[in-house]
Amino acid sequence: MSTPPFVGVETEYGITVDGPSEVNPVLASSLVVGAYRDADDLEVVWDHTDEHPLRDARGYEHPDPHEPLDDEELGLANTVLTNGARFYVDHAHPEYATPECSNARDLVIWDRAGERILEQAAQRAAARLPAGSRVLIHKNNTDGKGAAYGTHENYLVARGIPFGRLTAALLPFFVTRPVFTGAGRLGSELDPRVDYQLTQRADFFEVEVGLETTLKRPLMNTRDEPHADPGRYRRLHVINGDATLCEVATLLKVGTMLLVLESIEAGTSPVLPTLENPVAAFHAVSHDLGCRRVLRFSDGTRATALEVQERYLDAAATTARRRGTSPGEEDVLTRWEGVLATASRDPRALAGQVDWATKLDLLEAYRERHDLGWAHDRLKMVDLQYHDVRRDKGLYHRLAARGRVERLVTDAEVEAAVLTPPTDTRAWFRGECIRKFGTEVVAAGWDALVFDVGRDALQRVPMLDPARGTRALLGEVLDAVDDASGLLERLRG
Repeated sequence: MSTPPFVGVETEYGITVDGPSEVNPVLASSLVVGAYRDADDLEVVWDHTDEHPLRDARGYEHPDPHEPLDDEELGLANTVLTNGARFYVDHAHPEYATPECSNARDLVIWDRAGERILEQAAQRAAARLPAGSRVLIHKNNTDGKGAAYGTHENYLVARGIPFGRLTAALLPFFVTRPVFTGAGRLGSELDPRVDYQLTQRADFFEVEVGLETTLKRPLMNTRDEPHADPGRYRRLHVINGDATLCEVATLLKVGTMLLVLESIEAGTSPVLPTLENPVAAFHAVSHDLGCRRVLRFSDGTRATALEVQERYLDAAATTARRRGTSPGEEDVLTRWEGVLATASRDPRALAGQVDWATKLDLLEAYRERHDLGWAHDRLKMVDLQYHDVRRDKGLYHRLAARGRVERLVTDAEVEAAVLTPPTDTRAWFRGECIRKFGTEVVAAGWDALVFDVGRDALQRVPMLDPARGTRALLGEVLDAVDDASGLLERLRG
């Protein structure tokens, strides 16, 4: 693969404070992030210098009608962690953005580390509230009352691939992947006849292509903010996916995308006609628990979501195996083929691997045991509790503890990832500098670190290449210096 397969995922977590005092979501989120930051003595703020969220991949930049506010003015907590991740408040939610990862399995590990960080942060925040208060955190995408919040995937893509080509190649993939990426949810904003559906996000999407992420959500987001060398790369900002808990689902969500992007770059992705109405098709796939709904294409052909996914699998497998796959990529291809084969026989047999099917099993059993209708409030509580990040309360975690969902990574790997970064991306340099040099690092971004070493001006170290800043490249340098001044001297030399 000519473009390095880097990936990161940002997750906005649902938050509620239960107790004697009412706490609004913005304050609650700030308490959660602030409590974690303060307890670990993390003072590194986010560097917004090279951020351009209104720059559009279609070739222009939207004007911002608002005067920019920094985090201090907003009163929002924001920090960078020793594992290379960003932890902050966004749209009244605590948000965890994983460090850059070089493969799908590592992404699973550092995404899971985010759950542990949120669990710890909620406990610390509750200690700052009146007695009897609980801070409840859920890894989901809707509050069940008409509001949605995001899980965004980010992939490095060659700048030379026209954005229109990416859009045409990816829309059918995005529409049909909920078969294995959906987190499942009760009800629908669009159709009262829908008792349960595959995804939490689909109903909230309204247009095919656009820059927005909170209104008129597009299947294909056009934000052109690469966080890397803009002459070589773009960042594909994918906003249509769900927050997944099942490790197989998370692995497939990002692993299949990495392989599909390689086939697009190689010119070997499936040539599919345009869907007649991609947004309506996205809704239809989500509402179809049997995975049998036929989708219509502009040339009059028809196919089910599973048939479309098989086309992408065949192309991705051929492309990857031609150049030689890693064991991790081979695992993704094998699992991708397996979930499609299982879904073709009985989609509900995906329980234990895919969130929507795993949760549906729980809901069906509870509903039948208590003779409840699909709209009953007790069933809604089961739906929500599935996503609780507390390992002793969250229903997903209780299933995992009983061996009823498949695990791909170990608890020891996840606990280590709470504090340490991946070793093979620039996240290693970011996280290790924060750990080793403490207050000398005053700010960090994806593509830069800012040091205060007592000179007249702050010292900014750019990191435009996600493949540099690894332990293999800079481990000896960091081991050889005692402070940031020494590091800067070595880097200049």
